[in-house]
Amino acid sequence: MEDNFGIVMLAQNNDVDDYVQQACVTAMSIAKTNPGIPVSLITNDEVPAQYQRFFDNIIEIPWTDSAEKENWKISNRWKIYHVSPYTRTLVLDTDMLVLQDIDSWVKFLENYEMYFVSNVYTYRGDLVTSDYYRKAFTANELPNLYSGLHYFKKCEFSHKFYTWLELVVNNWELFYGQYVKEHYPKRCSIDVSAAIVSKILDCDSEITNTRVKFPSFTHMKPRIQDWHEAINKWQNRISVYMDKDCNLKLGNHIQTGILHYTEKDFIEGAVIKRYEELLDV
Repeated sequence: MEDNFGIVMLAQNNDVDDYVQQACVTAMSIAKTNPGIPVSLITNDEVPAQYQRFFDNIIEIPWTDSAEKENWKISNRWKIYHVSPYTRTLVLDTDMLVLQDIDSWVKFLENYEMYFVSNVYTYRGDLVTSDYYRKAFTANELPNLYSGLHYFKKCEFSHKFYTWLELVVNNWELFYGQYVKEHYPKRCSIDVSAAIVSKILDCDSEITNTRVKFPSFTHMKPRIQDWHEAINKWQNRISVYMDKDCNLKLGNHIQTGILHYTEKDFIEGAVIKRYEELLDV
């Protein structure tokens, strides 16, 4: 296979959330800031015709749908490695916006066979230190990996990692019973599962780097923004402004890098319309 790089997302809608729409907005944000990077979407759901041009490939979920009976549809995530059309792949969650050129990130990632983000930031650019949503990681001494932005090369090591990830995801209760005895999750988590694989393979020093600021993302979960009051929805706390060129400001802070907005209704209305107008959708 010819060496190439691309971004891959996996999207499966449920009765409430339209993850395909999120992926389409993410793809539009990439087209705006990184028009030379191909994007592929793995999904069994219909992609609206007006957005299909933003994807290099639309790929069916292979084999059987492991998440068919689930509302929290993550059980197919281990398949990304096997169906990615790229030799070097950056995997993104669907609820993200790519707000700057990431060419320097891509060059940095060439030094790794696999890479997970372990440091994330508030919308003000401060390092997140709270473990409010990650007590299972702290209590069980799991590597602090975020699968929402990770990278792999097609190679023996990545294949081994993803083979273990398949095993952990498909038998998560067994593995969590051994590795996540405190703050045991109520359901399977790809972040937790990847951390367990990292612990089994003793490879966290090879797949992340806590000394660098990028690649990373701005994580908008409300309880890690260092606000004094308890907030359950960040959009109720700060204003949102996106101009006609899709430059984004949250509160008084211009956003760069990759934004993990987390709240599904964030893109509805102004955000999606701005991208559609800019890209002539």
